[in-house]
Amino acid sequence: MTDSVFNRVAIIGKPDHAGANETVLALLELMKRINQPVVLEERLSSSIGCSNPTAPLAELGNQADLAIVVGGDGNMLGAARVLSRHKVAVIGVNRGNLGFLTDLSPDDFEEPLLDVLRGNYQTEHRFLLNTEVYRHGQLKSANTAVNEAVLHPGKIAHMIAFEVSVNGDFVFQQRADGLIVSTPTGSTAYSLSGGGPILTHDLDAICLLPMFPHTLSARPIAIAADSEVRLRVLEENGDNLMVSCDGHVTLAVMPGDEIVIRKAKHRLRLVHPPGYNYYQVLRSKLGWASKLF
Repeated sequence: MTDSVFNRVAIIGKPDHAGANETVLALLELMKRINQPVVLEERLSSSIGCSNPTAPLAELGNQADLAIVVGGDGNMLGAARVLSRHKVAVIGVNRGNLGFLTDLSPDDFEEPLLDVLRGNYQTEHRFLLNTEVYRHGQLKSANTAVNEAVLHPGKIAHMIAFEVSVNGDFVFQQRADGLIVSTPTGSTAYSLSGGGPILTHDLDAICLLPMFPHTLSARPIAIAADSEVRLRVLEENGDNLMVSCDGHVTLAVMPGDEIVIRKAKHRLRLVHPPGYNYYQVLRSKLGWASKLF
């Protein structure tokens, strides 16, 4: 019998990905060996052809209290936007590239995962951003982001004009390729590649980062995470603008629209194996030296 502190484990993976499927099958074998009840995300189940109970991603948060995501950070982000609405704990097995959010190695996950199942783990909560698009005062669309919400044109290298206010106070108007509004989680993602600062995971702040601004005075600015960020798309812009949430979900924007970005009410509950260290992850993923000599 299992001595797991979790009643049921959900397994989510990248369908039709050979490496991810191999890891999922190994996870299922481990769960069977320790008699841990499991439910599979239904798309994943159809790609590996197993007989375990299944459910759509939107239902897994109601059926499990721990979710294991097998894939890269993109898979983790997609699952996190849904699972954050529930109290389910989330941990990842890295089958992607960098893997800032996926702690476990596909080659050596068994012992760390067994530690987590026994209740020996670290817990942290990451906040998300809720993004709403208003047209003539009416809500047109909305979604959430774990990493960032990005206002940008549909065309490549096409400058747009927008206005930014925080908590009702005017901040600036800008011509740029867009604006990245990033959480601390997203500060090591798209924002970092655009020259933004790293915000440590426990910092309650949001970063506003203009993308290739048409002025040398534009700089990223960090603000309190409880702030309301309001972007107004100026009328001089053409059509085909959008707001992207984590690069996965796209909301259409028109000239004159307002985009309101706030901290979401729900948070993502991440669990880490024993010995997890945020700064060690930064050193490893970003190639920082541990010692100079």
